[in-house]
Amino acid sequence: MKKQNILFNLDDTLSYCNRYFNLVIDEFADQMMVWFDSISEEDIRQKQLQLDVAAISEHGLKSERFPESFVGTYKYYCDLTDREKKKDEIQYLRELGFKVFEIPVEPIPYMNETLIRLKEEGHELYLHTGGDEANQRRKITQLELTTYFEHRIFISEHKDTTALSDIIKTIKADPKVTWMVGNSLRTDIVPALEMDIHAIYIPAENEWQYNMVEVNVEHSSAFFTVDSLQEVPDVIDKRIQD
Repeated sequence: MKKQNILFNLDDTLSYCNRYFNLVIDEFADQMMVWFDSISEEDIRQKQLQLDVAAISEHGLKSERFPESFVGTYKYYCDLTDREKKKDEIQYLRELGFKVFEIPVEPIPYMNETLIRLKEEGHELYLHTGGDEANQRRKITQLELTTYFEHRIFISEHKDTTALSDIIKTIKADPKVTWMVGNSLRTDIVPALEMDIHAIYIPAENEWQYNMVEVNVEHSSAFFTVDSLQEVPDVIDKRIQD
């Protein structure tokens, strides 16, 4: 079997992520409805999402971006309704937003079994995750992912084609035997296909709107969609055999 270079995304590919963000956003929306009873919950959620996504182009996937989307939404509706901005309320929202980064991470089913099998089959495993260093290292430690990836871990605040290209150059990987496995069409799949790297897309249980884009990329590499992480080794094995 020919050794492959396999890059994995972390959030919602190897461990749950969006489910925890959604729980905190639910708390945020409930509190905002108390303060702004004339505003619909849907409008509040859409404004928070708009501010959160808009900040990515400037700040990347830094953790601070998320709590500040709560504060920004609050200030927006204060201005809209002539409500006084209160420091204690702003502090509450900021702390609420940061709470999501304190929740212990939970592995996606078959995470360990999948990584063990690929490692035992002789493939080189890499982790390419988006976010800030401290938060992603916390998750990596809790999940004991260095067992599989050792020092082959890359954390990008701006996770895009440029970041992936830099990684491929660093590890001197041949695109023909290199894969990207992830749940984000925007930050995992499109960059891989633009680099002519094989891609395996695993849709998340709850997908963040930012990750959803059209895949209109000309490529000569393979592109597969699977339902679960445990299917990945078989897909790669079949491609090698073919």
